[in-house]
Amino acid sequence: MRKIRLLPAILLVAVFLSLPSLGWGEDGKVYIGLNVEASHPTSTSDDAIKQGLLVAIDEINRAGGVLGGRNLELVEKDNRSVPARAVQNNRELAAMPNLVAVFAGKFSSAIIESLPVIHELKLPMMAPWSSNDKIIDNGYSPNYVFRLSLSDTWAITSMMNHALKKGYTKVGVMLPVNSWGRSNDAAIQKFAAANPKISVTSVQWYNYGENTLAEKYDTILKSGAEAVIMISIETEGALLVREVAQMQPNQLLPIIGTASITGGDLFKMSGEALSKVDLVFPQTYNIHDSETEKVKSVMAIAHRLFGIKNPVDIKSPMGFVHAYDLMHILALAIDKAGSTDRPAVQKALGEVTDYNGLIMHYKQPFTQTRHEALSPQNVTMSRYDTSGFIREIK
Repeated sequence: MRKIRLLPAILLVAVFLSLPSLGWGEDGKVYIGLNVEASHPTSTSDDAIKQGLLVAIDEINRAGGVLGGRNLELVEKDNRSVPARAVQNNRELAAMPNLVAVFAGKFSSAIIESLPVIHELKLPMMAPWSSNDKIIDNGYSPNYVFRLSLSDTWAITSMMNHALKKGYTKVGVMLPVNSWGRSNDAAIQKFAAANPKISVTSVQWYNYGENTLAEKYDTILKSGAEAVIMISIETEGALLVREVAQMQPNQLLPIIGTASITGGDLFKMSGEALSKVDLVFPQTYNIHDSETEKVKSVMAIAHRLFGIKNPVDIKSPMGFVHAYDLMHILALAIDKAGSTDRPAVQKALGEVTDYNGLIMHYKQPFTQTRHEALSPQNVTMSRYDTSGFIREIK
C-alpha cells in the first residue's frame, strides 16, 4: 500500500521534470561541473579552485558568454575526498544536458579512480591541482583529461634539485600510502638513479590521519639524512612542522615539501612553529607575489564577488590561478567547437591558441597529444614569509 500511495507523487515529479522550460539545458546556459573535496576539514584548495573559476566565469559572461551569448554556470558537487564519491559525482554531472566538462580538486585518487567513467562518458576532465603522473599518462586515446598544474615528476625534480643546490646530498623521504605516494616514490627513484650525487637514506610511509610523525622523522634523522622530502597535504605537513619545531636545534632538518602542503592554510595550522623550521615547496605562478595589471583586474573581481581584498586571503593561490587560466582555455575551446558536444570540445581543447593568461601567454596550451598546459620551466621553489605570503625563492 505504501508504494501505491507514493505513485501520484512520483508521477507528479516526472511530469514536473519533463517541462521544457524547467529542465537542465533548456535555459540556454552552458554548465561547468566542479567535483571537489568541499567538506574536507582543512582543505582550502577547493575554495581557491572555485573562486578562480567564478572569477573567470564572471569575466567570460560579462564579455558575452560563449557560443554567441550563452552564459556559463558552475555546478558543484562535494566528493568529500572519497574516490568512490568522486566517481558517482562525475556520473551525475555527465547526465546533465549542456554540461561540457568537470573540474577536479586536490586529490589525485579522485581522478585516477574516475578515469574509466570519464572516458566511457566522453566527459572532459580539467585538472587544476592534482599532480599524479598517471592522470595524464593514463593510456586512454583519445584522452579526456587536461591538466594545468604540476606533475609529480616536475615537482620532485624541482625539489631534489633544490636539495642539491643547498648541498644536501642525502635525503630522507616521507610518503602517504596511496597512489599519489607511489607516483612520487617512482619519480624520486627515477631522479636518484639519474643523479648519483644525491641518495635516499630512508623512505618512511604513513597513513592519512596519523597523530604523530615523530618516530618516522627520527628514523630519517638517524639514517644520516641532511634534509627531508615531505610528500603530504597540509594536515601532515603542519603536523611535521609542529613536531620538528619542538626538537633540539641539531635535530632540525630542512623540510622540502610538495605543493599540496599549501592545499590548506598551513601557515595558520603550523602557528609559530613555522618560524623555527626551514620549509620550502614548489609552486607555479604565485599571485601572492605579483602586482601586474592583470592580477589587479582579477583581484578587483575577487573583491566584488567574495570580499577578498588582498591576495594573501587566497590560501591556496596555485589552485586559484590554475583554475582561472584553465576555465578561460575551456571557454575558448567551447567557442571553437561551436557547440556543447563533449567530443567536439575535447578535440577543440587541443586546437586553442594564443591565450594570454595569468601565468603566461599560452601559444598553444594543449595539443591532441600533449595534455599538459604547463612545463617544468614553470616550477619554482617558494616559502612562507612571516606574514603568510608565499614568496618565490630567488
